[in-house]
Amino acid sequence: MLMFPIILVGILAALFLAGFRILKEYERGVIFRLGRFNGVKSAGLKWIIPGVDRMVRVSLREIVMDVPAQEVITRDNVSVRVNAVLYFRVLHPEKAVIQVENYLYGTSQLSQTTLRSVCGQGELDDLLADRERINQQLQEIIDLQTEPWGIKVRAVELKQIDLPQEMQRAMAKQAEAEREKRSKVIHADGEFQAAQRLADASAVLASQPAALQLRYLQTLSEIATENSTSIVFPIPIDILRPFYEMTLNAEREAKSAKPDSGGS
Repeated sequence: MLMFPIILVGILAALFLAGFRILKEYERGVIFRLGRFNGVKSAGLKWIIPGVDRMVRVSLREIVMDVPAQEVITRDNVSVRVNAVLYFRVLHPEKAVIQVENYLYGTSQLSQTTLRSVCGQGELDDLLADRERINQQLQEIIDLQTEPWGIKVRAVELKQIDLPQEMQRAMAKQAEAEREKRSKVIHADGEFQAAQRLADASAVLASQPAALQLRYLQTLSEIATENSTSIVFPIPIDILRPFYEMTLNAEREAKSAKPDSGGS
């Protein structure tokens, strides 16, 4: 007769110990009692009624999900493959368990369909050059759709855009033509500026004859730096004119001072 109470106490003790659960700091436990939602337990040592309560663990850590590559046809009829990465976390564990069967699978599928829809609305140039706006648009749409599940989408980033080979060749030719155009424009602008400076310099030299002679002498000095250079230095007529006039004046004075031979 004493064995029965001992066995009963042992069974009750085993059931009591079986009800203990340990939740980590980043986990929450959603409790269902006889199938009905009964609350959310925080981290630490918790006890539930064995056979009556059921606890579902939900992680609150941020989840990094890779969105598989999707075939997208842009608005300008270019076929590309686009993949992305999704950053989200669970804010309300009870909604993530009750409102959707598998919140990870549901979020993944929603991300794939949204990625195809948003990328298909723009042209290829927008997809390549305006990624920040597309990322923001994806984040807003997916976050709005997953809000009833208690999920917060922090960011969505386009990771890679694969173009067809013929499109890559066409874009390479376009980029090369654009670079050649810029090179020609820069060269033409340089020629124009050089011509403008030469015109300004010629105007200054024309207004100052002495400046032209100084420039002439400077050019000769630069040429004379070479050892094997022979220079023929023509003297400007303006430099010799005073000496020429002095000679003419001296001759005139000599003739006027010479006595007249006919009066002797």
